[in-house]
Amino acid sequence: MDFDVIVIGAGHNALVCSAYLAQAGYTVGVFERRDIVGGAVSTKEIVPGYQFDLGGSAHILIRLTPIVEELELERFGLDYIDLDPLFFAPFEDTPVYIHRDVDETVHHLNETFPGEGDNYRRFIDDWSGFANTMRDMFLRSPSPFQLGKSLIFGESSKLEWQDELRTIMRPYGHVVGEYFDRPEMRAMLSWMAAQSGPPPTEPMTGPFVLWHPLYHEGGVARPRGGSGMLTQALRRHIEHHGGSVFTDAEVSDILVETGSAIGIRSTKGEATARAVLSGTHILETATRLLPEEHQPRDFAKQVRVGNGFGAMLRLALDEPVSYTADPGVKARTGLQLLCRSPEQLHRAYGEYLGGQPSSDPPLVAMTFSAADPTLAPEGHEVLWLWGQYFPYELANGQSWNDIADDVANRLIDTFETYAPGIRDHIVGQLFQHPAWLEKHLGLFRGNVMHVEMSIDQMFGNRPAMGWSQYKAPLDGLYLTGASTHPGGGIMGASGRNAARVLLRDLDRHRI
Repeated sequence: MDFDVIVIGAGHNALVCSAYLAQAGYTVGVFERRDIVGGAVSTKEIVPGYQFDLGGSAHILIRLTPIVEELELERFGLDYIDLDPLFFAPFEDTPVYIHRDVDETVHHLNETFPGEGDNYRRFIDDWSGFANTMRDMFLRSPSPFQLGKSLIFGESSKLEWQDELRTIMRPYGHVVGEYFDRPEMRAMLSWMAAQSGPPPTEPMTGPFVLWHPLYHEGGVARPRGGSGMLTQALRRHIEHHGGSVFTDAEVSDILVETGSAIGIRSTKGEATARAVLSGTHILETATRLLPEEHQPRDFAKQVRVGNGFGAMLRLALDEPVSYTADPGVKARTGLQLLCRSPEQLHRAYGEYLGGQPSSDPPLVAMTFSAADPTLAPEGHEVLWLWGQYFPYELANGQSWNDIADDVANRLIDTFETYAPGIRDHIVGQLFQHPAWLEKHLGLFRGNVMHVEMSIDQMFGNRPAMGWSQYKAPLDGLYLTGASTHPGGGIMGASGRNAARVLLRDLDRHRI
């Protein structure tokens, strides 16, 4: 036997789990098909002198976990830069900010939109307790017992239970409408909630906006040097504790004997272990890596991957961005929410349902070189534009090869309505449309959340009944990653939760 645990894929959740296992003294072998670790949390010099993230960029959710401290990742080179303001939203000539400090945010909002600061404080006060309970649920295995324990003993909102339940079950677009009068406030909060995928009109999505109070608690941060510095630190941690990480090591098969997963076959050869942990997309694991006789029937029909939903254009600029509403560095520090109105978001989703890329996409712009000068040459800028909604499967027989250039130009045109003139300063770019995301990052149908983040595929149903709680219905095979609870985003909770399940079983000699 070569290892205690073999890990397939080196996404951040797989690395988090591997780090906990290695720190506990178990021998771990991580096998990654790409030439770098990190999956969708990695950074490369795509344009000479400019560091481009290839996936997630804003580190928010992981700051709500104890992972960085428990694994002592600062010892292994992780250096977080806290960003404040957290969010900037320009509405014509009016700049709107959300600061880390709630009092500062309330004061600013009341000065900008009288009364909306008070509404914001009421929203934060009402839902901070519930948001903390959601965080607790994310940090537990999604068994009925664990989830019930969190709900029974956790904090709740300040509302009567009937009003709390009604709000949770409503679409998040309706929730923000109950709290805020100005369309600008509704646009900002709805656009942030939309980052999980479902539209503002989908029932049971209230929690996507109700966890907003956690942004003030954990903040928004950036690893110095790029998002991939998190996964580089995790790799160094694993190797420091005796683990092995193999890149350019694509896994082709999970080896199964007498009904148990006992190893893998990769471009590095065969390797065996007491347990196998798959951190890849659930469809990669269940319908490609497992031997045919162990593949679940019609599993692809049970798991709704969806039809993509977003695209990222990464630009290298030879001068910093300058917003019309606020040309200073303050506007360039945090996430820049470029959504004019709730109606713009609704129109974009409607076009997506018809198989068309948004003609007027809402954007999240990121200029993290404003806070981290290591990302670009002095006086230059990296600008990343995430837009929604963009289907993987297009109408009228189109392909992304046909339309990619036009859509990238559309993203630039849209951004220039907020910060004119950047097109003349582009020195290089990378467009990560849904087909690119599938080909290069293994994100089936371009869904960065792996499977859709709808209520029927959350908690104990993620990714499917019988495949939750970080175990496959095959002895010795464990799961982690965005396909599992609590879903996508840079959080690491899935990796930490999976490690606790694996450690329990390893320690009890069940496998």
